[in-house]
Amino acid sequence: MATTPAPPGAPPKPTWDPRPATPLPWLRPTIRIRLTLLYGGMFLIAGILLLSIIYLLAAQAVRTGNEPLYKIVDFADLKVSSSDCPVVDNGNLSLSDFNAAISDCMDHQRKVALDNLLSRSLLALLGLAVIAFAFGYAMAGRVLSPLGRITRTARAVAGSDLSRRIELDGPDDELKELADTFDDMLERLQRAFTAQQRFVGNASHELRTPLAINRTLLEVHLSDPNAPVELQQLGKTLLATNERSEQLVEGLLLLARSDNQIVERKPVDLAEVAGQAIDQVHAEAETKGVEIRGTREAAVVQGNGVLLERIALNLVQNAVRYNVAEQGWVEVTTAVENGQAVLVVTNTGPVVPAYEVDNLFEPFRRLRTERTGSDKGVGLGLSIARSVARAHGGHIYAQPREGGGLVMRVTLPV
Repeated sequence: MATTPAPPGAPPKPTWDPRPATPLPWLRPTIRIRLTLLYGGMFLIAGILLLSIIYLLAAQAVRTGNEPLYKIVDFADLKVSSSDCPVVDNGNLSLSDFNAAISDCMDHQRKVALDNLLSRSLLALLGLAVIAFAFGYAMAGRVLSPLGRITRTARAVAGSDLSRRIELDGPDDELKELADTFDDMLERLQRAFTAQQRFVGNASHELRTPLAINRTLLEVHLSDPNAPVELQQLGKTLLATNERSEQLVEGLLLLARSDNQIVERKPVDLAEVAGQAIDQVHAEAETKGVEIRGTREAAVVQGNGVLLERIALNLVQNAVRYNVAEQGWVEVTTAVENGQAVLVVTNTGPVVPAYEVDNLFEPFRRLRTERTGSDKGVGLGLSIARSVARAHGGHIYAQPREGGGLVMRVTLPV
């Protein structure tokens, strides 16, 4: 550890949650729900129209007008009894009053019949609407089942399983055409991915071998005690250049490999990974007078330990190298927050404009520095860290720290 005193104030803790808020799943307007509402709504509208037409036709059929169907012209010695029209039981009615009472009773019976027809039809329509919505939901699921199969295959492919295919059976319709097109795309992607793997393997051999030979030859010449001073100085310069080229090649190959999903995963503790990265950078931090501190809690994730250590190493190295000249510090913390493992690296350093933060994750990009204008690295550290984080299903975020420096936050699923 460096002997320089630590600054009086602790670094500010990032309080933002970079993950977007997920809506409630039961509020999602899925295609199946929308098709169900469409089918049920169309049936309901058609049922209402059909019920209205039937009601109008029935009303016309029973002749709901005020004109009676018949009249009694003489009711001498006529006795009439009715439970639905008790007024006709009165034998003291005149002929005109008796006909009027009969007409009113018939109009009442027509109205009651139409009301019963309407109420029972509405009940039947309601029951059929429930059945129609349930049937529409089932049919929508059956119609959309090929899309579910396509989605499951796409998720499997997202896990770097490019050998999966949909192979949809059934009629030669639009869904089968979509599935066949997706299978063709997967075939081309698999060929391109295989070619990339082959290229990475060949490049690994073709680029590493001559650099290793050059390093060996330079080390042999530098080991000669009788070599002139000028030759030794030139050899050291060439050896440093060769080492930089080796770092560049290793970084490019690691970047190419880490862009893919991690297939074989094992439990890895981010606290242990961060501790190993700090041990590797400890000597450089002491040389620069940078203090490394922070509390590291257990945060176990499923992934590749070597690649995860590369994330921590790159972030801690950058935090040490791009720091202030005096009383600099780096804080490395690990924890589990909101169901995710979090690695946070905070450092003092130069002021970083917010609009330049995203550019730092691009290959060969540095803050206001050309690619060949710095001996601190090859410009791939943050690019590799972002690729490795994505390969593990996580994310990396950067935020300028007030007073100078950066807050680097890595979130990984546990």
